[in-house]
Amino acid sequence: MPELLVTLLSGLQNNADLAIANIVGSNIANVLLVLGCAAIIRPLPVKNSTVVSEIPFSLTAALLLGFLANAALFSTVPELSISRLDGAILLFFFLLFLVYVYMMSKQGDTEQLARRPGADHSIPRSSIYIALGIVGLYAGGQLVVTSAVDLANIVGIDDSVIGLTIVAVGTSLPELVASCVAAYRGETDIAVGNVVGSNIFNILWIVGFTASIVELPFEAINNTDLVMVIVASTLILLSLVISRSNTILRWHGAVFTVLYAGYLAFVIDRG
Repeated sequence: MPELLVTLLSGLQNNADLAIANIVGSNIANVLLVLGCAAIIRPLPVKNSTVVSEIPFSLTAALLLGFLANAALFSTVPELSISRLDGAILLFFFLLFLVYVYMMSKQGDTEQLARRPGADHSIPRSSIYIALGIVGLYAGGQLVVTSAVDLANIVGIDDSVIGLTIVAVGTSLPELVASCVAAYRGETDIAVGNVVGSNIFNILWIVGFTASIVELPFEAINNTDLVMVIVASTLILLSLVISRSNTILRWHGAVFTVLYAGYLAFVIDRG
């Protein structure tokens, strides 16, 4: 939801650089910062279904976004952009992902789910909490977008730099807290699934939904950051191969966080 509102509001306010940078930066932060910190707290074993299906799906989503942004097959302008039809294509693949998640949920342990705290909350109470949360997120999204643009103007740098750094980390804070708490409590499936699922949602749902409403111009320089998304997703698979036990180890997490610090330094220097 934070990424959705920030990206959608940025697109509607003609700040496409901020909209795209927020998603790309959030996906990089999710893997290198969030997953890195969670792995430092506790080694993260990864289920076979995540290795075989979900991580490759996340990687494919990043490749698809890069192709659509650079091919400009369905754009009405000469510059690179993510067109409304591109957005529809992303939403189609998001629908396929939801079908996969639904099928996987049918294989879950419903008794264990029923025993979890909070399962007895009433529908009206939960609905009120969701509504209040969305209102708060909308207000926060407005503040993030306007403040990020103002900050970029004051410092004299591109909106994309702010989007890739401050805004990306800010919108990834829910994932950071959720994954770190899950790792601390030994719920490693949640820690990993939270990151991989968020990255898939960010590209297929958020970019797809936003682009289907307003065409998003795409700067060629953002390809460097898209490559970093692909590299980060590939590093997850590489770390699992190196561990030989489908586990993201503590030293892998340390490497992830160091790489993220180096990436931030690169983006700031480039800006």
